[in-house]
Amino acid sequence: MNRLIIAVTLSSALALGACKKEPPEMAPPPPQNTTPAPTPTPAQTPMAPQPGSQSHFATAMSGADTIYFDTDSYNIDAEDQAALRRQAEYLLQYPNARATVEGHADERGTRDYNLALGERRANSAKNYLVSLGVPETRLRMVSYGEERPVATGSNESAWARNRRAVTVMIEN
Repeated sequence: MNRLIIAVTLSSALALGACKKEPPEMAPPPPQNTTPAPTPTPAQTPMAPQPGSQSHFATAMSGADTIYFDTDSYNIDAEDQAALRRQAEYLLQYPNARATVEGHADERGTRDYNLALGERRANSAKNYLVSLGVPETRLRMVSYGEERPVATGSNESAWARNRRAVTVMIEN
């Protein structure tokens, strides 16, 4: 029991001694900020389409990437010539750009007939581009016939939109 009284007395003395507060002689320095300040991120600028890409071409052409034909025809009229001149100017401005001229037909006629007509339309547009100075080696052509319509329906309005040749950039 004697030991217990001594232990309690000692622990009380230690506890009271630890609670004794005296002002420090000098104030401690303020805490240092250890987290680095955030680095401001530069404002994100929208990425412009790469010249020669399909999106850049489509923006530059604003609809002149497509020419339209009369029924059973692959003749290029004055309006088509203007669109093809714009395409040629673009292709000549970007000498690394390559393109595919796609030929399309409406749903009337047999599959074989429409594929042949689409090919004649694509070839007609391609030849006109070549006549304007675009190197033939930079142009491909393909016929989709009636397989890729942009307008559905069995009426003159839909058929007129599907009788077309579309120039599409080949992504490198």
